[in-house]
Amino acid sequence: MRGRTDEVQKRRLITSLCLVGIVICFVFVYYGSFFGSRVQRGTSTLRRLGSPYLGGNEDADSKQNESSTALVQEDGDIDIALKSFPVCDDRHSELIPCLDRHLIYQLRLKLDLSLMEHYERHCPPAERRYNCLIPPPPGYKVPIKWPRSRDEVWKANIPHTHLASEKSDQNWMVVRGEKIVFPGGGTHFHYGADKYIASLANMLNFSNNNINNEGRVRTVLDVGCGVASFGAYLLSSDVIAMSLAPNDVHQNQIQFALERGIPAYLGVLGTKRLPYPSRSFELAHCSRCRIDWLQRDGLLLLELDRLLRPGGYFAYSSPEAYAQDEEDLRIWKEMSALVDRMCWKITAKQNQTVIWVKPLTNDCYMEREPGTQPPLCRSDDDPDAVWGVPMEACITPYSEQSHISRGSGLAPWPARLTAPPPRLADFGYSSEAFEKDTDVWSRRVETYWNLLSQKMKPDSLRNLMDMKTNMGSFAAALKEKDVWVMNVVPEDGANTLKLIYDRGLIGTVHSWCEAFSTYPRTYDLLHAWTVLSDIDTKGCSVEDLLLEMDRLLRPTGFIIIRDKRPLVESIKKYLPALRWEAVATAEGESDSDQDEDEVVFVIQKALWLTNDNLRDSE
Repeated sequence: MRGRTDEVQKRRLITSLCLVGIVICFVFVYYGSFFGSRVQRGTSTLRRLGSPYLGGNEDADSKQNESSTALVQEDGDIDIALKSFPVCDDRHSELIPCLDRHLIYQLRLKLDLSLMEHYERHCPPAERRYNCLIPPPPGYKVPIKWPRSRDEVWKANIPHTHLASEKSDQNWMVVRGEKIVFPGGGTHFHYGADKYIASLANMLNFSNNNINNEGRVRTVLDVGCGVASFGAYLLSSDVIAMSLAPNDVHQNQIQFALERGIPAYLGVLGTKRLPYPSRSFELAHCSRCRIDWLQRDGLLLLELDRLLRPGGYFAYSSPEAYAQDEEDLRIWKEMSALVDRMCWKITAKQNQTVIWVKPLTNDCYMEREPGTQPPLCRSDDDPDAVWGVPMEACITPYSEQSHISRGSGLAPWPARLTAPPPRLADFGYSSEAFEKDTDVWSRRVETYWNLLSQKMKPDSLRNLMDMKTNMGSFAAALKEKDVWVMNVVPEDGANTLKLIYDRGLIGTVHSWCEAFSTYPRTYDLLHAWTVLSDIDTKGCSVEDLLLEMDRLLRPTGFIIIRDKRPLVESIKKYLPALRWEAVATAEGESDSDQDEDEVVFVIQKALWLTNDNLRDSE
């Protein structure tokens, strides 16, 4: 009997232990999935970073990662002040969230490859965003300073050398030890962009073979720019180019351009308008850019037409301009007929290059036979609306004012930088308001430079971004500095980008609820004037924006936040998690009722590497 009792007790004990084990597993799975989902969303992640940053203390980092500060919000919710963000996997060191082909495959988007839709922006939904810090590649170094960077960059910063071998006969780039060197060549100008640019000026009979034509040519669009050597050599003529190329089979060409310190943007002539207003460029350029200009009733060529100013030029260097085989002759014949119906005229043709000029007025459009294709755009079409707007196969006529003035009415560069732009009236702005804005930002930039001087090394700034510009006065105040500025205009406000181009500056339209179209680590300074307040108002994630700013910024680069005091104070809790250092805080001088209680907060991004980075760099 005693033996049976012992056996029954053993069975009961085993059964109890099994039940306890099942309960423990259930609790572990439930709460593990709960906290795991919070880490994946990145809303209040306390996940430990697996890799200490360069110069950091692993034990200290471990303690910091395991701690957090609880902050009680007005509505009673508890907000967690982050001490760390996870670091993305090394394979994401060049992540461009809205131009990620892996995302396209994962989401199974049905895109027309023949229309280049797969190179257009497709942003990840909230649940698929990478809420982590983008690590630099192994062995990353602080970029070489301008102007040396025009001709050489560190190979470790962009460890891609396939273009050097693929374009070895065209002098795009050459690998020399730890550096990649750029001799200034291109597919069409093997012997140097400088000689090629001079030849274009000569074809146009510009004085002294200078492409700026005494300040009349200032802004240029280079389509299919390669590594942007054309834009690089234009700068010495006081001409600034928006070098444009997609993230295509020639991957990293725009990354090379920005690493060199040359203005550039990831974009494609696909189905949507390029993010620039009408009449932005004096010259458009295509050198073997591999674009079928005849497709879809000349849609892509008509997009260039929208962007060119009255009397603007299109320089086209391609086999079709000179080759005598049957296919090239067919393309040339059809293209010549198309541009003739668009009222473009050949102004010069030499060797492999042809240059067309756009009419100064609407006269030619009005004189065309009824039913001539392509048609004029509808009267209700806004030629300056560009954010996600599909291209249309139609000609954008000039406004009545431009037609009467027979041109853009712009002063030559550099006078146009401070002269009130003709299109000011489109926004109801007066010349006095424009001049005041210019003066206000001149004083503000002087204050910024004084604050930066505490940490900034000489010649350490080259690529700058004004994340929310109005009339471009921040960039205008930097004219005497050896920098260039990407001016960003909000997609939902007054589209003042045309004023910026009229001033001889460059920029784009963007929504900061989404990632910007550029590679990581491409800007030395970000200027965020009320950008964070706007994001908060729109209901988008401030955390997402801070991570995006970190992605854009080069290590050792700076951020200038100019915003309301409470918002600036709330941002400070993120500094340890982002590895940012507070440099200076100052009161924002009040220039209007809207400026009251603004604070200027200057931040510097640390240079950090993961353990894997360190091992590889050793």
